[in-house]
Amino acid sequence: MLCTVGDTSAGERFRAARDFLLEHATDYDGACTGFEWPQLEEFNWALDWFDAIARGNRAPALRIVEDGGSRQELSFDELSRRSSRVAAWLAGGGVGRGDKVLLMLGQRVELWESLLACAKLGAVVVPTATLLSEADLADRIERGGIGHIIASSEAFDRLRGVPAGLTRIVVAARAPTCGQGAAGQPLAYPDAATLPDLALPPGTTHAKDALLLYFTSGTTAKPKLVEHTHYSAPVGHLSTMYWIGLRPGDVHLNLSSPGWAKHSWSSFYAPFNAEATVLAYNYERFDARRLLAVLAEQAVTTFCAPPTVWRMLVQEDLRSYEVTLRDAVSAGEPLNPEVIGQVRDAWGFLIRDGYGQSETTALVGNPPGQRVKLGSMGRPLPGYRIELIDPVTGEPAQVGPAQVGPAQVGPAQVGPAQVGEVAVDLRIGGRGVMAGYRTSVDAERLLSSGEYYRTGDIASRDEDGWITYVGRTDEVFKSADYRISPFELESVLIEHPAVAEAAVVPSPDPLRLCVPKGYVVLAAGYEPCAETAADILGFVRGRVAPFQRIRRLEFAELPKTISGKIRRVELRAGEEAWRAEHGAQRRALEFWEGDAEAT
Repeated sequence: MLCTVGDTSAGERFRAARDFLLEHATDYDGACTGFEWPQLEEFNWALDWFDAIARGNRAPALRIVEDGGSRQELSFDELSRRSSRVAAWLAGGGVGRGDKVLLMLGQRVELWESLLACAKLGAVVVPTATLLSEADLADRIERGGIGHIIASSEAFDRLRGVPAGLTRIVVAARAPTCGQGAAGQPLAYPDAATLPDLALPPGTTHAKDALLLYFTSGTTAKPKLVEHTHYSAPVGHLSTMYWIGLRPGDVHLNLSSPGWAKHSWSSFYAPFNAEATVLAYNYERFDARRLLAVLAEQAVTTFCAPPTVWRMLVQEDLRSYEVTLRDAVSAGEPLNPEVIGQVRDAWGFLIRDGYGQSETTALVGNPPGQRVKLGSMGRPLPGYRIELIDPVTGEPAQVGPAQVGPAQVGPAQVGPAQVGEVAVDLRIGGRGVMAGYRTSVDAERLLSSGEYYRTGDIASRDEDGWITYVGRTDEVFKSADYRISPFELESVLIEHPAVAEAAVVPSPDPLRLCVPKGYVVLAAGYEPCAETAADILGFVRGRVAPFQRIRRLEFAELPKTISGKIRRVELRAGEEAWRAEHGAQRRALEFWEGDAEAT
């Protein structure tokens, strides 16, 4: 068992918890049974952990590879010292404990320096995507209570309208003028490098103090503001480290854009918890072949990428790249079994799926060395107890015959299944769950009971304990009294060679209440015509149960959030509005089951 509060320091208690998971890396049962979250009252991960492991450590902590082939590398010791100089410089510029700092940087050294520096000061970081519009930025500045902004010179044109009084720090060789309405000249970040090593301002960091504010991706509503603490994010990501299978000395590449929670998951906390090297690949335009070359050239051992990237990679000849990967995972949304199979055939290992949210760390996953059921996102990770509850009553969901899951998903859907909303039991763990939402009273309801954090996601659990994603509570729908999972039908659609991307929503129907409708983006070389639609609909019909058949299909672009997630809520609203006004009339590129036979 792990040590408790006594004479040991906070950093030592954190290390004991970390080492326990490393020792049980392939012993899932032992890890879940014996793991305990460390008891920490005062804790600053950047000082108590990162600086401790970095002192005199010349092993590479961060390596950034540019699209053109150049690279920059910093050791743990260098990154620790540089971030401390930045912290002292920020303190001199007025950044204090509890201040909100908007961080708007791409894959560059200053991003990692700033994350560490603000944590050392006790400032609260609000990471933000670099592609946000002026309106989105204004919303985040207002709702986040921002007092300071660190941004690249390229982003400063969109900061013209920031309120007077905000400290603006530009990451460029020379600070530009922000434009009319800006208060004063921005501070030049490179000035921090000219400082000698200085002592940081004194102060105590409590484990419950705010550390990060993240805006959610906003797939179904306006983005919510999630608060993580000095405990929930860095300590909570011990579960993420365990799921990925990270070890000391690994070279870990995560494909995620800065500004989103997944970047801090897998490009900051989890690898540094394991004392692994963070590899960042900085590119302007995604190229699957170049990414595969980077995996091979940089001797990457662990790799995390969203399903969209994996689907692009399997279009290439994977066998022609001599990769040194030991572990590979996928997150963001469930990965389709067909893609997992193609990677296994080429490289000899399975991509392991996992599940979590901006509001949490990794909750459910397939850790290394464990049996993987294709289509399942795994089992609860150490430190978490996951319940499936009735979305309406909040009571434990009942076990019954499985009504979800196309046949090819595999054994995870065979036999009786419990289907309900994924909920984290906060009474016996769940220390990686957020402190709460900062600006939404309605969302705060999810945490008000003190017993569960309700994710808003529906899943099924089979009799062996494996959990399979079904969909969002507001995306899963019923057709003729059968529960329909959009994701599961999308998984079938994208197996058709003509389909590049797909989304499924309910389409109002007078007989069945609604029927599944697929929106499809075609792969290159295919025409959006009745024959193509009939072939796709027939392909799906032969692979799903009768109640799951997609009855309508439309070729169209898919609305997405800035983070690349499909906004099914827009497709659903548009479909409902069209049917209310036009009834059974087809859109220009819309086809229904039976149309081809009628022509």
